[in-house]
Amino acid sequence: MSESSSNRVSVDNIYQLNGRVPLDKAIPFGLQHVLAMFVANLAPITIIAGAAGLSPEQTGMLLQNAMFVAGIATLVQLYPIILPGTGLRIGARLPIVMGVSFTFVTILCSVAVNFGYPAVIGAVLVGGLFEGILGLFAKYLAKFIKPIVAASVVTAIGMSLFTVGARSFGGGYAEDFGSATNLFIGTFTLIVCLVWSAVMKGYLKQLSVLAGLIAGYIVSIFLGKVDLSGILNGGAVSLPHFMMFKPEFHLGAIISVCIIFLVSAAETIGDTSAMTIGGLGRKITDDEISGSLACDGFASAFSSFFGCSPVTSFSQNVGLIAMTKVVNRFTIMTGAICMVLGGLVPVVGNFFASLPQAVLGGCTIMMFGQILLSGMQMIADCGFNHRNMTIASLSLAVGVGFTASTEIEIWKIFPQLVKDVFGANVVAVVFVVAMLLSYVLPADMEIKTK
Repeated sequence: MSESSSNRVSVDNIYQLNGRVPLDKAIPFGLQHVLAMFVANLAPITIIAGAAGLSPEQTGMLLQNAMFVAGIATLVQLYPIILPGTGLRIGARLPIVMGVSFTFVTILCSVAVNFGYPAVIGAVLVGGLFEGILGLFAKYLAKFIKPIVAASVVTAIGMSLFTVGARSFGGGYAEDFGSATNLFIGTFTLIVCLVWSAVMKGYLKQLSVLAGLIAGYIVSIFLGKVDLSGILNGGAVSLPHFMMFKPEFHLGAIISVCIIFLVSAAETIGDTSAMTIGGLGRKITDDEISGSLACDGFASAFSSFFGCSPVTSFSQNVGLIAMTKVVNRFTIMTGAICMVLGGLVPVVGNFFASLPQAVLGGCTIMMFGQILLSGMQMIADCGFNHRNMTIASLSLAVGVGFTASTEIEIWKIFPQLVKDVFGANVVAVVFVVAMLLSYVLPADMEIKTK
């Protein structure tokens, strides 16, 4: 599409990075991205707050803050902040949707139990600044991460999300996980998505996830799976709660969290690479890597001021982009504004938070498969030579095999810090193994035949 046509207000611009889309068409697509990750954005906060022993009122305030922070961080990724006189930018200028990261749940729960919740805030603040500064100069560091490493990480992200999709499909962490009702809701939602995608024409075809969410939500109401009693709680408008906790700084907590920030950075590079390949049909640029990581870090530091854990790019939305090809920044901006409103207007946040997990599972389980396929496409682009095949196959085998089951306990002889970082984090293991192999294996590695 030409630049002049992309400057026109047109629904066709949903498939273009830039350009305006009619607001009545943009909002449904933006909402689709928000709804695909909304409960997942809130779950880490709930888990960490529970480990810290926070009250329900404090947890509710943190959930409100998390929506506000995620919306602001997404806006920065879409429309970067340019640092004057440096040419450096915070934000990738890409359709990246930000949310509270699951990657930090284990380590932050440990910090909360051992040092208290203020230590969590202090560690997130320092760790966020660490990743943000690292991100500003990541275009120089990115040269050390070989394409096959990024491809292996993206593939690992897709694999790691399969259990997340299955968990949601069965009802999340509810007591009736795997019940006939939850499985019916998940299956019904998935069928609606598939039928909508097959039957509808034009741009409406790309709203299959939103259609599934709405249909699944309505069915869930009739089946008694939606609690509507709390939607009006919190009043009409409520400002985010700034500095709920005074940060405390403990060296052990800070070092542990900074290590996880490095793992999160690898995930962000993988997510952003998968998004540009799956949605834009091209490789990621160094400036986009730098901007995305800088936003991840500084937005996480910003998040700490509101008592929240780190934010990062959401893989759910990478899968959604790969499936729909909707990459328009203006369109996704409408979703980001909805998140900000969710943090300012409690009724909006309460409504989104009432979405049953089974509905989300029915909508997202196929999207996670799209991420895996994006990783496989990246591996194919690197070439199926013996060296690349060795790096990808061994890193994925070790990463998935060593983290697939807690019953194996293969990490039991290692210090607790190593267990926290690698014990259940397939992406971290794949990244480390792939990085080591990319520098250890000879560049001209070939299978010698007579």
